[in-house]
Amino acid sequence: MKEQVEKTENSKEFSEECNKVLAAVSDALYSIGGKWKLMIIISIARGNHRFTELQRQVKGISARVLSSELKDLELNGFIIRKVTAGYPVTIEYELLPYSQTLEEVVGAMTRWGMQHRERIKMEGSAGKAQQSK
Repeated sequence: MKEQVEKTENSKEFSEECNKVLAAVSDALYSIGGKWKLMIIISIARGNHRFTELQRQVKGISARVLSSELKDLELNGFIIRKVTAGYPVTIEYELLPYSQTLEEVVGAMTRWGMQHRERIKMEGSAGKAQQSK
């Protein structure tokens, strides 16, 4: 009986820990998830500050989606939209200090992506070599 109570308590602890991890990952994905958000942040960090520059750099993104993603990033405190009066009016996007908290994430994803691409290439070339035998 004591073992059963202990197992139940351990599974509750595990379940609570799992729920915390899932909630944290869910929050992160809500803020930076999707196909475009990190790519936009990286592009701004590399010097592309205007809408058209971002659209040109982030291949495949439509103007409507870019506009929506920029608004989301602004709401989450990663970027700021700066409007300069004059003729013509210029609108630029800049990273806020909070975006620096993503450096580790972007670095880890970059390393993993490069490693994954190499793995796929190696498996592809190994598969072709096997087929030609």
